[in-house]
Amino acid sequence: MPVNTIPKVLKQFCNENKDISMLKFRNTEGSFESISAKELFKLVKTFALGLIEIGIKRSEHIGIISDNRKKWIIADFAILSIGCADVPRGSDSTEDEIKYILRHAECITTLAENEAQLNKIISIKKFLPKLKTIIVIDSEYTTPKTKLKGINVYSFSEIERMGENSKKEPDYFEKEIEKGETTDLATLIYTSGTTGEPKGVMLNHSNFMHQIKAPHTPLEFIKGDVVLSVLPVWHAFERTVEYVILFSGCTLVYSKPIAKVMIQDMGEVKPAIFPSVPRIWERIRSAIYKKVKAEGGLKFGIFRFFVMVGSAHAQLKSMIKGLLPQFKRRIRIMDILISIIPLILLTPLKLLGNLLVFGKIKKRLGGKSKFGVSGAGALPPYIDNFFAAAGICLLEGYGLTEAAPIVSVRNFKKPVSRTIGQPLPGIDIKILDENSKELPYGMKGVLHVKGPNVMMGYYKKPEETSYVLSDDGWLNTGDLAMVTYKGEIRIMGREKETIVLMGGENIEPGPIEDTILQSDYIDQVMIVGQDQKFLAALIIPSIDNINTYIKDSGLKGLDSPDKIADSSDISNFMMGEINSRINTKKGFKVFELINRIKLIAKPFEIGKEMTHTLKLKKSLILEKYKKEISEIFEK
Repeated sequence: MPVNTIPKVLKQFCNENKDISMLKFRNTEGSFESISAKELFKLVKTFALGLIEIGIKRSEHIGIISDNRKKWIIADFAILSIGCADVPRGSDSTEDEIKYILRHAECITTLAENEAQLNKIISIKKFLPKLKTIIVIDSEYTTPKTKLKGINVYSFSEIERMGENSKKEPDYFEKEIEKGETTDLATLIYTSGTTGEPKGVMLNHSNFMHQIKAPHTPLEFIKGDVVLSVLPVWHAFERTVEYVILFSGCTLVYSKPIAKVMIQDMGEVKPAIFPSVPRIWERIRSAIYKKVKAEGGLKFGIFRFFVMVGSAHAQLKSMIKGLLPQFKRRIRIMDILISIIPLILLTPLKLLGNLLVFGKIKKRLGGKSKFGVSGAGALPPYIDNFFAAAGICLLEGYGLTEAAPIVSVRNFKKPVSRTIGQPLPGIDIKILDENSKELPYGMKGVLHVKGPNVMMGYYKKPEETSYVLSDDGWLNTGDLAMVTYKGEIRIMGREKETIVLMGGENIEPGPIEDTILQSDYIDQVMIVGQDQKFLAALIIPSIDNINTYIKDSGLKGLDSPDKIADSSDISNFMMGEINSRINTKKGFKVFELINRIKLIAKPFEIGKEMTHTLKLKKSLILEKYKKEISEIFEK
């Protein structure tokens, strides 16, 4: 039988590598505990048989409302093994999100991380007529003796006991695995669309199987490598990364996305590989800078000097090796001649920097780092430069949920900076202009992707599927890009409106902007924050209403739009207007809050910054107000 599904890979791998350590996590006592391949397969089998005992049937959709934990991956493998698809979401999901997703996905059963998530689901039960069963993952949870609003509630442990006591024949589970087909739906991952309504991305086993195999070409995973995990596993990036890691024979270690905890865990488990998002790399850099700065001015001055030396050394080294992005053909010998002497002169200082500064940084990160991977958002150059200066290999990748999600990543042996590398094997790309004409290398257009990783479509949304996925399988990513003559990709911005923060959070600005516009004092607004740590907003005041406020407040000297836009009093007032509407009590998440604003004196005009249907031309506004936006985030 072909090994063409995730459970079949799991079965084969665990049979061939029974004693290898696959998972490592902190137990209740605070020390790290390991699970071998043999133990993991047994846990998956037990839970899967328990699901069958409570009546789960093939092809059902099963929700998982939970953050990272070892039981998440066990449940995931078990669900897929019996021919079902899971519908994952994090525990920070709002009741409205969970209501929409579980209802739209027609989930009869869902897992809930703990009692808090259970109560959240129970509170919206009347909107979920098909939901019959909830399984609570938390080991401390004990099930009530009576039904909750007509729902069967089990603990994870109860399902495991049912599996252990199953009367099925010994090889029943293995036979269930073999029934799986590569075209079977594996998951529905809901991501927000341009309207703010979640869309269920349908990914099958074939999509994931390509991802499991393909990253081994640009990256280098070796059996026994330790990999630190901090990203939410329900995201496509982390989930695919975990599959790749586990089936490469690496050990996956669960940590938390908090700089202090991560660095502590790094020092203890000494990871070789660390996949993360730009925001976390920024936190690590900030934690290092903060520590050095606290040690004194002289030490901080020395540190900054060697970072500058290291950055210049890395740049010259990349130039000599031909690892800088080239959007037109260059004569290599010229780069070598220009770089060789400065590189030789800087090398002694770089070696001294390794001894005094960079060696200590590497030790804080465990001392055995082979490479890190940054994805789910653009990596800012200053972060890229810092880790290059320290001699820590950081590989930027690119993907989207609809592509399962990895499209490309820098090659470990030949990493070209300021790019996201070449497409993975088996993936084709093309850059199209606004007239759908294919562009040559060195020209900017919209990136389109085709390959076995591309989604089946959006669940029950054929029109939205056809908008991004052509009949011949090309996926419109909505991202602006250009390609080097060697085939590396550089992302240049986003054509679509979704904002992705440095932490990988996807935000639809429309609902936030609509809420802000409820203020009588705000005429126009545009949310900004792509690849930044937080959201900000460009605000066009409603001059008549603001003038009334100015008069009532007794403010003086604000007799023109320019003076109003520059007024800190008006800016603070506007910030209060926004905060009263965009806050967690109103259902917005922390990363959806507006941290800073910039008042703009001149309104957006039809035919210029606005279309004739009054839609903002956001790419034009971003370019026009580039300086003002940059100043917002530099404060």
